[in-house]
Formats: sequence, C-alpha cells, structure tokens
Amino acid sequence: MTRYPTRRATSAGGLVVDDLPAARSCVLIAHRNAAGDLQWTLPKGGLEDDEDLEAAAVREVREETGLEAEVIGGLGVIDYWFVWRPDQVRYHKYVHYFVMVHRGGDMAARDDEAEDVAWLPLADACDRLTHPNERDLVLAWIQAQDKAEDERSEAGGLGSRGESA
Repeated sequence: MTRYPTRRATSAGGLVVDDLPAARSCVLIAHRNAAGDLQWTLPKGGLEDDEDLEAAAVREVREETGLEAEVIGGLGVIDYWFVWRPDQVRYHKYVHYFVMVHRGGDMAARDDEAEDVAWLPLADACDRLTHPNERDLVLAWIQAQDKAEDERSEAGGLGSRGESA
C-alpha cells in the first residue's frame, strides 16, 4: 500500500441566494472532475496570500460565476480527504461555506474550472448538487429558513412574503 504525505488544505465558498429572507433560488457551478464527469457544486476555491475566509469566498464566487455577493453569515464547514496524484500528496481539505446574497454582476462561467453556472430553485439545486455533504448543508439551511419564516408568520400575522397567516 502506497503511503502519501498528508497536507491540510483550506478553501472557502458560498451559497449565493437571490434574496433574503425570502430566498427562492441559488447559484451552482458545473465542472469536470478528474474522471471527466460533470459535477454541480457550490462555488468555492482556495485562499490567496493573507486572505481571510470571507474575502476568499466572495472572490471565488466572483471568479467562478461573474456575480458580486455579500456574506450574510456562516453556513458550515465540510471536510474530506483526497489524493492529488500529480504531487503524490494526500490532502485533508476543509471548505468553509458562507450564506451570501446576490448584489449584482453578469452571470457567466468565468473560471477555467467552471463549465457552466446556473440559478436554480432551491429544491432543484439540492437535487442537482453532486456531493451529499454540500446537499446536506443546503438542506439544513433551507429547513432553518422555513422554520424562521413560520415563526415570523406566527409572531406577526404576516410572513416576509406578505402572506396572511
């Protein structure tokens, strides 16, 4: 059995939604994995120089989608292992995700790693996400938003969407 040296890698990305608190859709990117299979994911990427996690997430969203987004809060951290064979290194990667709201820009796949970019209804995005760990983060956020909406409706008689309770 081959033993590769282990390194830690850190990335940041975002769940970019169209509006808050009444989010209806989010942005996903499509790219090819090492086997050439198309994968739909949340935009993310590595940190540069002395960049903090939030700045890296905003930059990666802009680079991969063409969109400007504002960080609203944390979404969660995913960690996983992979081997990068060209360098013969085993990585333990930590990806820090943030909830972000769209603030402008022209959507297009602009990064050499992104093949496509799309706004999708939240439920459809969950179905399309390739990786279960990203899907779980997004589903948990949707459930928390739905619960908060129900509580706002019960407390005020009107939901944030102007619907009667």
